[in-house]
Amino acid sequence: MNHAVMALMVATGFALSQAQVQTPRPNADPYANNPDAGKTQFPLAAPAGKDSGAITKALPGAVNQGMIEESKWKYGSAFNPPANAKIWNPVKLKMMRGEKLTGGTFFSSSDPSTYCAFANAGYDFVWTEMQHDSRDWENVAKMWQACPHAKAVPGVRVAYADEREIQHAMDAGALVIVIPTVRTVEEGTAARDWTYFPPLGKRSQGGGQAFSPDFWGSVPGGYRNTINDNVVLIEMIETVGGVAQAREIAAIPGVDAVFAASGDLANFSGYKQGDPDYERLINAVHDAALAAGKRLCGPFAWRDRPDFTCFQSASETAAIARGVAAELGPLKDTQAKPEVGPYAPKK
Repeated sequence: MNHAVMALMVATGFALSQAQVQTPRPNADPYANNPDAGKTQFPLAAPAGKDSGAITKALPGAVNQGMIEESKWKYGSAFNPPANAKIWNPVKLKMMRGEKLTGGTFFSSSDPSTYCAFANAGYDFVWTEMQHDSRDWENVAKMWQACPHAKAVPGVRVAYADEREIQHAMDAGALVIVIPTVRTVEEGTAARDWTYFPPLGKRSQGGGQAFSPDFWGSVPGGYRNTINDNVVLIEMIETVGGVAQAREIAAIPGVDAVFAASGDLANFSGYKQGDPDYERLINAVHDAALAAGKRLCGPFAWRDRPDFTCFQSASETAAIARGVAAELGPLKDTQAKPEVGPYAPKK
C-alpha cells in the first residue's frame, strides 16, 4: 500500500491492522477446496492429492492388467494403419516386387538446387552421405525441403546405428535409411529400433518436417500410422565380424535388405575383389539375404551379379562428369590451347 495513503489514513483516524494491510494472495491451486475438480474433463485421472495405485492396479476396461511391465505390455491399436492401406513409398514398392533399384550418392555438395537436379536425374532414391561427409542435419533438411517429392525419394547413410542420427534422419523426412558397418545383431537391432515407431521399434514422435503436408503429412492413412510399412531399412555388412553374424542380422524384423559392402569388406579383410577369401565373404552375405528372404544390395558395378537387386551408384560429381561425356561425345575435351596465359599447355 502507498505510504502517503497510509499516512492519510492514520491522520484521519482510519487505522488498519497488519493482517488487513497484508491481504493474502488467492490460492492458484485449481484443486484447493475442490477435490472433484477436473472429473468431467478427466474422468479417469488420479484423485487429487492421493496415490492412485496405477503401477499395479488397472483402470476399468483396461486391456493390460497387473503390474506395468514393458516386456508384457499389450500394444493398443490407436496407431494401426487403415485396413488395406497401400504402400506410398515407390522404393518400398519396387523392393517388395523384387525389381532392381538404384540409389545415387549425394556426397560433396550441400546446395539445394544441385540436390534437386540430382534427385530428378533418374535414380530411385538419393543416398545422402552422412557417414563420410561433414555436412549437418540442418543442411540436409534444407536440401530435402527444396524438392520433397522429387523422382528419387530422400534417403541417407547415417554415421552409425544411433538414436540421434537415425531420428534426425527420419524426422527430416528420410524414406530410406542405410546403416554402415553393422557388426553385430545388437547393432542391427538398435538401428531397427530407432528407425521404426512402436511396437516394432522405439522411435519417439518428435515432429519435424516429415510430418508436414509438404512431405508425408497428407499421405493416405497418415504418416504416423503408415511410415512403419513404408520406410526402407538397409544394413551394410562391411566387416569380417559382420559377415559372421550376417544371417542373424538379415533376419532382424524390419530389415529390408543387407548390403555387401565392396570397398570396406576389402578394407577389413585384406583381400580384394576376385580373391577367393574376398569372394567368400560376399557369398556369405548373399546366402544370408536369401535365407532371410531379404533383398541384397551392392555397388552399381554388380548390377548383373546373381540375386543382387539394389545398388549404390557413384557421387554427384562423377555423375556430372559422365553426363557431360555422354552429351558431348567426340567434342569432349577439345578446348583450344592458346600459346600464352593460364590455358596454355604446361611446358
